[in-house]
Amino acid sequence: MKKEEEMFGQLLDWAKNNEEIRTIILTSSRANSNAIKDMFTDYDFELFVKDLRPFLNSDKWLEKFGTIIKRVPLKAVENENWITRLVLYEDGTKIDFQISTNESVNKLANETQLPPEYDNGYKVLLDKDNLTKDIKPPSYTAFITKKPTEEEYSEIMNSFWGDTAYVANSLWRDELYFVKFMLDNIIRFNYLQKVIEWYLGVKYDWKINPNKCGRWFKRYLDKPTWEELEKTFVGANIEDNWNALYKTADLFSRLSKEVGENLGYTYPLEYENKIREYLLRVRNLDNNANTFE
Repeated sequence: MKKEEEMFGQLLDWAKNNEEIRTIILTSSRANSNAIKDMFTDYDFELFVKDLRPFLNSDKWLEKFGTIIKRVPLKAVENENWITRLVLYEDGTKIDFQISTNESVNKLANETQLPPEYDNGYKVLLDKDNLTKDIKPPSYTAFITKKPTEEEYSEIMNSFWGDTAYVANSLWRDELYFVKFMLDNIIRFNYLQKVIEWYLGVKYDWKINPNKCGRWFKRYLDKPTWEELEKTFVGANIEDNWNALYKTADLFSRLSKEVGENLGYTYPLEYENKIREYLLRVRNLDNNANTFE
């Protein structure tokens, strides 16, 4: 894998000798000193050019940075004056290229508020036409977890507990695939993840970004909470998934109450208790039951 010094040098040597390339801006994690980085961290380069047509017509230029394993999309397509090329090289270097014209740099310089991907951090690597000087500096706060409104909080509470009933019904029916969709997708990523983010916001005074889809939860969560979260992950056994549903509910309940108390929001304890009664009734039903008794 290429280290930053080598990667930047290779890119700039190519760009400085190519009249089509006018501006290069680095974005995402490698442009944010607060981000957690390792050797697998992508390089996110935005190339601003005179004319997009050469980059629509050929991808040969991508080979200047190594032997390609994969590129996405397979064929370059212009989308609102942008071309995207996501490339993985044999040496493990992963580069996401976004290509536009220098007009996009002018628009960025005239923005009263930076787009989130720039506010999260950017570095100008090349500016042949001196167009980037008026781009506002990043605040590095674009993806910091924000406090929920009371309406947002209540909506997540309502949706989480309501959807646990779907999981219980499907567990009784032995519908593993749908159980996994609801429990490990909808409930985990739409509701539990949101509450964990809020919980971390409370713990860190709303000053951290745990990254997308909980990537950095293990780094930020206290050990007991992380271990509690680990126990919500199970395999294909139906009984194990019943237990995972309850462990997920217990964790969600505890964290939601802490968040609600901190923000002065009312937690729907009566609703939780009624849903828990329903879950228990479903779990205790005979597999061949015809009535909900």
